[in-house]
Amino acid sequence: MSREVVAILDFGSQYGQLIARRVREQNVLSRICRAEISAEELSKMPLKGVILSGGPASVYDENAIRCDEKIFELDVPILGICYGMQLACMTAWASHGDQIEDLGDNFTRLATTATCPFAAVRHNKKKFFGVQFHPEVSHTPKGSQILENFLYDICGCAGDWKMSDFAGETIEAVRRQVGKDTVICGLSGGVDSSVVASLIHKAIGDQLVCIFVDNGLLRRNERDHVVSTFRNHFHMDLRVVDWSEQFLAKLAGVIDPQEKRKIIGAEFIEAFKSQASKIPNAKFLAQGTLYPDVIESGSKNGNPAANIKLHHNVGGLPEQLGFDLVEPLRDLFKDEVRVVGEYLGLPEEMVWRHPFPGPGLAVRVIGEVTKERLEVLRAADEIVIDEIKSAGLYRKISQALAVLLPISTVGVMGDERSYENVVAIRAVETVDFMTADFSRIPHEVLGIISNRIINEVRGVNRVVYDVSSKPPATIEWE
Repeated sequence: MSREVVAILDFGSQYGQLIARRVREQNVLSRICRAEISAEELSKMPLKGVILSGGPASVYDENAIRCDEKIFELDVPILGICYGMQLACMTAWASHGDQIEDLGDNFTRLATTATCPFAAVRHNKKKFFGVQFHPEVSHTPKGSQILENFLYDICGCAGDWKMSDFAGETIEAVRRQVGKDTVICGLSGGVDSSVVASLIHKAIGDQLVCIFVDNGLLRRNERDHVVSTFRNHFHMDLRVVDWSEQFLAKLAGVIDPQEKRKIIGAEFIEAFKSQASKIPNAKFLAQGTLYPDVIESGSKNGNPAANIKLHHNVGGLPEQLGFDLVEPLRDLFKDEVRVVGEYLGLPEEMVWRHPFPGPGLAVRVIGEVTKERLEVLRAADEIVIDEIKSAGLYRKISQALAVLLPISTVGVMGDERSYENVVAIRAVETVDFMTADFSRIPHEVLGIISNRIINEVRGVNRVVYDVSSKPPATIEWE
């Protein structure tokens, strides 16, 4: 790594990834590091600055996370945010939310509010600055300006981080890592795996073999779309494995969402094995893992973030099959992946396609997954996407989906009383998928979607709209 970098020490903040995003928006490369990283490790980077993130704990908690104190001796500026500021000052008092009570002689107050006597501070001798608030969140006025000032006026960054550079450097890195060996890529047809496949194909050409697993949990015509795009258009070596019967058999009677994910992950490995074993000289496995996947899948490399959900694409396959892992997008957010996709020349429809979960429709069929319930959901999902596109809203909405609920409600269909399924519509707007707000779809569009689903999808007599934000809700229902 030769490019200048700002290291972000993660103390478990729900906004740690958002800080990284905001830094990159200023064209400066950011790296998330575990809070306990040593000053020696940091000194090996082309370090321009350090940011200490916020965190959910009090600095006085018995098990409160600490950083290496020698970091404050490095000759680089440091910005402490909330917990990071308190950690440096270490005179916090415990309340609902800690804040600084007394600065002592080493710090100077830079800002104050009616409820916070030390909203921003600086050390009198060292290059340390602290803010009690969160400049990375969109609700903070001038937050981006504060970060820009830190990065450019204080750290002296050049601002040379560009996605086009990332793509070129990543292609070269893949070539060096892989050499003459073969790489297998689990291709789903979503933007993440598509960008991974395109990056690696540009790097090593025919040394890449893509495997598409039909798990029976896909959207309508998904398999045909993937084959047409990657085999016929991009001329990649694409192998298709139909494992739909095996997936559905293992999911029979299962209603717990985490159990569904575990079963699907395990079956995916078996399906993958069935084809991977036929590919000679296969040493590497490529995956479309992103930053949010890693964080939301639980503690990784000392990261204290809580487990939110399980992903089969951030573990399992390398250990099961003995592959070395190639994850070229692991440090990127979804919007950055799309920029890379555009740079690589992928079709607009593919680059801006809404995300689709690895476990497929299994986590959108709440309760037991059956062929019949999947068909109901596929039909409803197709209508949702079709009408959103017709209304010109597809690019404005980050992710839209239909969910089949495990309840039936009374209705009147024709002249008869009915007792049928409920479909929930979920649409969100977000930049990084770490936080999201529900989309304000016009009522007339929602009305068209509802009428079409009820009239065209057999077995549905009620449609509802989800107006929850993330957090506290997640984007997917399971």
